[in-house]
Amino acid sequence: MHARQRLVVSEDALRRALERIDEAASAAWMRPSLMHSVREALDRPWVLDIDASVKPLYGRQEGAEIGYNPTKPKRPSHVLHTFLVSNLRLVLDVQVSSGKQHTSVHAKAALGRLLDELGERRPALVRGDSGYGNEGILLTLEQRQQPYLLRLRQTKNVQRLVAQQFARDDWSRADSQGCQMVEAQLQLHGWSARRRVVIVRQRIRGGIARERRVDGKQLRLDLAGPSVHEGELLWEYAVFVTDVAYPLEAIAQLYRDRADAENAFDELKNQWGLGGFTTQDLNRSQTVARACALVYNWWSWYCRAAHPTGRLEAITSRPLLLAAVGKAVSHANQTTLYLTPLHGRADVLKRLIVNIGAALRHVKAAAEQFKDLDRWGCLLRYISDRIAPVIGPPRPPPRLPAMG
Repeated sequence: MHARQRLVVSEDALRRALERIDEAASAAWMRPSLMHSVREALDRPWVLDIDASVKPLYGRQEGAEIGYNPTKPKRPSHVLHTFLVSNLRLVLDVQVSSGKQHTSVHAKAALGRLLDELGERRPALVRGDSGYGNEGILLTLEQRQQPYLLRLRQTKNVQRLVAQQFARDDWSRADSQGCQMVEAQLQLHGWSARRRVVIVRQRIRGGIARERRVDGKQLRLDLAGPSVHEGELLWEYAVFVTDVAYPLEAIAQLYRDRADAENAFDELKNQWGLGGFTTQDLNRSQTVARACALVYNWWSWYCRAAHPTGRLEAITSRPLLLAAVGKAVSHANQTTLYLTPLHGRADVLKRLIVNIGAALRHVKAAAEQFKDLDRWGCLLRYISDRIAPVIGPPRPPPRLPAMG
């Protein structure tokens, strides 16, 4: 705690203060702040991941309804529709909905609004799981000419398509994970047009087990015997709807990269408390969810400034980067901050602090030359260039010496 800081806002005082902010004022305050914390880093191709997370509730809260809840069935919940910048792990927006609004229909308006606000900095690809592969989301993306890659549910018509395509002999060569792909056209019930779909299959070679309960109580695991492994081929498959122009062989890996986004969603819920703060009304829960996402973005940029070549998980980076005692010394109109690390990995910490200092010195040098400089935007551009340098046009070859 700072020496001059004598008062700390209590939780009840915070709840009362948030109660005075209506829904419109909260959105006008938090959504531009979230966008400002990310926008300057979106000047190069990026992927937007969308996901819906269930937050179980205990007590009486607005919007606490019994809906889809795989971990705690019949438990009231809220649903968090999250829009994430893939790989960078930055949140563009979070929409808190009631427990029954877990389907993508309730995120369609927020998705369209977000894409319109991004303008020229739209993502190169929108990616989502099977909850978003429906007509409403597809039309929202196609009306804006936004490329997408969405997984489809295993409905009867999708399974019928897979059965028809398995006999084809033009499956692609297996990629590094053993996946083969083939494309087709499909128009499901409720779709307004036929769309391109990609079927991905992967052979199951071993380690097969079936989990079941005996008499509805005792859990039992049945391991597959040699007759199963040595008999006919076993496959697992997935079907994706897409309009991207990437090579067919790249589709499976492009969707597998979404696993990193799942790690970010898990980190937000378990390490940053995205689903841990709940009030009796939905509006305050919405405000705090966006505030949590904003702090998450700030910390993500801080960690990337310290370690541009890779991400640092919150469970390890917070003890590492926050375990220090600071002392500010002012002399000749300059303030110097001295840090004494308390963490056992002081050698690693010193290297990270050196990188953070280099980023701040870059912003300081630019601010001295340009008085109206957006310092935050300058910092984001510096970190982004360290993460993924912009590849400029090729340089012309040097001139050949004259002959004669």
